[in-house]
Amino acid sequence: MSITYHHTSVLTAELIAHLPIVAGGTYLDCTCGGGGHSLAILQTVPDCRLIAIDRDEAALQATGDRLVAYSQQVELWHGNFSEFRPPADTKFVGIVADLGISSYQIDQGERGFSFRHQGALDMRMDQQQTLTASDIVNHWQEAELANLIYEYGEERFSHRIARSIVQNRPIKSTTALAEIIWRAVPPSYRRRAIHPATRTFQALRIAVNGELTALEQWLKQAPDWLVVGGRLLVITFHSLEDRQVKHSFRHDTRLKVITKKPIVPSRAEVMTNHRSRSAKLRVAERLPVP
Repeated sequence: MSITYHHTSVLTAELIAHLPIVAGGTYLDCTCGGGGHSLAILQTVPDCRLIAIDRDEAALQATGDRLVAYSQQVELWHGNFSEFRPPADTKFVGIVADLGISSYQIDQGERGFSFRHQGALDMRMDQQQTLTASDIVNHWQEAELANLIYEYGEERFSHRIARSIVQNRPIKSTTALAEIIWRAVPPSYRRRAIHPATRTFQALRIAVNGELTALEQWLKQAPDWLVVGGRLLVITFHSLEDRQVKHSFRHDTRLKVITKKPIVPSRAEVMTNHRSRSAKLRVAERLPVP
């Protein structure tokens, strides 16, 4: 049964412009998130094969629904992209990873990703895993919370926020947590364009899903999956991810950096899709084996 899964993929035209187009080639979409980038690849590359991965079963089902016309060319794989292993003797012409959270996930209050919708403190991309944001918020020690919020959220008021969280336990919902964070920070901080809870929610989501660890593992493996001249294309949405990708590309002797500076959305794209504003695309190409 199909589901209503809404998400607008970002930087699609720019991604396709930097992707090698090889008729009959094999491509990998490591975070298909509804299939927008996968569909663009299938529509652009004649007779290609594509493997689409996602941790979120709803996203994977939506991708299958969206790509039904290409079902003979597509293989779906449920899981964390860091745990994926290519089939024997398979090399990819292009590997794509969009590391952003989908609009569908944000707007589903019960998933717990957004402080703008009331829901349980969940934040799991893969609903089969056990650790939730509630476990962290309600059971971690104050010092652990403060370190997490500072390191993964780059939040300068991390200690104040962590102290307030501990003092107000148990915390049951996303909106309750957002209100606690709001009260914990100085009044001047509340008047900023970004909601005071934004960085803490980012930190919790990263921790729940092990995002930076998974990205690190994947960046070590993915270049070996490419044909010579194949390209690795990664879209990030916050500075921690972008720095990790930038550093990995620059120091990996298997790769040549194609984008010296990241590609960002055009003003027109940001106007039509506000959530694209922080996206950055970096591209690297597989070098010959010495």
